[in-house]
Amino acid sequence: MYRNLLLSFTSALLLVVSWSSGGFPFLIFFALAPLFSIVENTPTKKHVFFYSFIVFAIWNSGTTFWIYHASLLGVIAAVVVNSLLMSSVILLFSIVRTKFNDRRAWWALITFWLSFEYLHFNWDLSWPWLTLGNVFSTYPSVIQWYEYTGVLGGSLWVLLFNVVVYHSFKNKKVYRLPTLILILPFVFNLFISTEENGEEINIVVVQPNIDPYFEKFDGLSSLEQLEKFIELAEPDLDSTVDYLIGPETAIVDGLWENKIEYTTELTLLRKLIEKYPNLTIIAGASTYRAYDSNENLSETARKFINSESYYDVYNSALCISKDDLSIYHKSKLVQGVEFTPFSFLLEKLEFLTIDLGGISGSLGTQDYREVFAGKANVAPIICYESIFGEYTTEYVRNGSDLFTIITNDGWWKDTPGYRQHLNYASLRAIECRRPIARSANTGISAFIDIRGKIFQPTKWGEEVVIKRTLRTHSANTFYVRFGDYIGRISAFIAVMFICFTLAKSKD
Repeated sequence: MYRNLLLSFTSALLLVVSWSSGGFPFLIFFALAPLFSIVENTPTKKHVFFYSFIVFAIWNSGTTFWIYHASLLGVIAAVVVNSLLMSSVILLFSIVRTKFNDRRAWWALITFWLSFEYLHFNWDLSWPWLTLGNVFSTYPSVIQWYEYTGVLGGSLWVLLFNVVVYHSFKNKKVYRLPTLILILPFVFNLFISTEENGEEINIVVVQPNIDPYFEKFDGLSSLEQLEKFIELAEPDLDSTVDYLIGPETAIVDGLWENKIEYTTELTLLRKLIEKYPNLTIIAGASTYRAYDSNENLSETARKFINSESYYDVYNSALCISKDDLSIYHKSKLVQGVEFTPFSFLLEKLEFLTIDLGGISGSLGTQDYREVFAGKANVAPIICYESIFGEYTTEYVRNGSDLFTIITNDGWWKDTPGYRQHLNYASLRAIECRRPIARSANTGISAFIDIRGKIFQPTKWGEEVVIKRTLRTHSANTFYVRFGDYIGRISAFIAVMFICFTLAKSKD
């Protein structure tokens, strides 16, 4: 018992330290080996699950504890559910290894874990924050090959190395394979060429630093916040600036989309554009859309009080230029905050949705990844969407040659959460080879080049404007063309393993 507890805490500690903002990601190559020892030397499945849960509960708590600033219930749910899912993967591996020889069982483990991570990108309880391949986001120079594999390639790298390291310790034998597995990606990096091939775009990013708890939704009015945004931006604007970027919900009062051109907020922004006719403004807003009586209703449509009419509520990005206005609706929503998971089963529990100010309840989405056309073809990525690799490639396939990320990371206060979120943006830049302009309400605003290198990162709690020239990039990477193919292949193989296991169980 004490041995297994020691191994559990060792594995958990290595996982937590690997995710440290101080930068120790390569400890991840040894973090799972103690857990593997528990699996191979613990006879009962319930004990395997128990010790696995200890490892993953500590890992999840130690890396995503910052969620509690927004919701104590949210952090408990995230830690418990994610730990249960991760432990279930290890439990499934322990079952399968009783039916297959050693080598096949370890391949089963790898495919099970990659399938779990792939599922976490694509279902209602998606929480891919701790995808193993994310751990290297603080060292983008060593993962340029993600343009071929995405983050799941990094997860495969980690799993393979841990399996071989474990067997090296177990058999007291030095294998050449670990060195080969470790070195190959570094060698591959040497042959990757990354040169921007597009037009220079001059961008101004505003970080207004409005406290989400005391000012954003209660203290300052929507107009006061917008006036502050414009006041901060104007000293850095001139005729050469192409884009002005503001954060998520820069306009907090809901704007009715069918009347949006007549709102005071749009009038203020139009006046700014009159001064600088070449300027395009991209900023976040809460918006509403009323349905005509003959329109089909979405699953998230809400009924007006004392009326038979319906409307939808969105977390949106606006793109405003001299002659045009475009709106994109955020479509990867935060579960428990912006939508109720598995609503067909849990719609009566929507009252439990966490209220972070502004509009709560299940928000509307859109199927098409909007690209704002202009001097650049801009992908308006909103907050949580930026941690989904394959999802982000849809913008590129729709013609995007420049990414913007607008976010409000202030909910997590000055914790590792907003720093992790910024670093994950570097992964999207590498996977898609698109430069990024990132505007945060507070936290870190920055520019990121197509190699994932971060420039001009702002400080927490800083009211600031940053300015830089980015060059668009239009070539499509292997990952853009094929997405999370590693996850799909793994899922297919995992299903086969499960089917064979069930068949053997009946023998």
